[in-house]
Amino acid sequence: MKDLKQTIISYSNTDLEQRKNWYSPAAQAYNQARPRYPQALIEQVVEVAQLFTDSKILELGCGPGTATVAFAQLGCSIICLEPNPDFFQLVQHNCQPYSNVEIENISFEEWELKPLEFDAVLAASSFHWISPEIRCPKAANTLKESGHLILLWNKELQPSYEVYKSLSEIYQLHTPSLDRYEDRETQEYILRELGNMAIDSGQFKNLISGQSVSEVTYTTDEYLTLLNTYSGYIKLDPHSKDSLFSALKHRIEDDFGGSLQLSYISAFHIAQKV
Repeated sequence: MKDLKQTIISYSNTDLEQRKNWYSPAAQAYNQARPRYPQALIEQVVEVAQLFTDSKILELGCGPGTATVAFAQLGCSIICLEPNPDFFQLVQHNCQPYSNVEIENISFEEWELKPLEFDAVLAASSFHWISPEIRCPKAANTLKESGHLILLWNKELQPSYEVYKSLSEIYQLHTPSLDRYEDRETQEYILRELGNMAIDSGQFKNLISGQSVSEVTYTTDEYLTLLNTYSGYIKLDPHSKDSLFSALKHRIEDDFGGSLQLSYISAFHIAQKV
């Protein structure tokens, strides 16, 4: 548990240029395989953050638009900051139908501050990538008085524990460092700590949180595409990845009929500017 803060720090303390390009090898896979945020969760966020068609949102690290489209459909004015060039191209395509969305190929660190301009600052599974000395103060400064910081998260998709135990045998043979399973208690702890980032900064108050659990089915190929989007797999050398994925593919095809039932927690944290 105590390693979580070190993990968060390791993401945000990575060189900015490296962070900008981190997901480039997996950008297409991310767009294809990462789940969207449940509509019911989005509706809760809209209600708690008091968003309306005339609201102005700044989104930090929008990726390929995983959350952007849901908010664009509300009619809100959205400025999206996405430093990765490959994600930038994908989100331009995905948000093409929405004239209310403006996308800038820039990091939040480099973006020129617009004080007191936005009703909400949104970060969907991206806030931990932003430099800690910048993320909360700058987000607060760009918000109007009583504006809201909205943090969205989709935790990693996981099979049942029984399926995990079967796949664990393969990880132990090929890449033991990636053999991990988070139970519900651990995931909820991680989510609480991610939400506390805002309150601990002293820039925000009145934290409101919510979550939901979704279940999905992924084919073998879809599951391997999904794994390609997680940082541990992005860092993996090609030979190790090929060996691991080949063994996983055989196990899923032979023992589980070529598909896996997966579940994941989606969560939001909404806090008000102090």
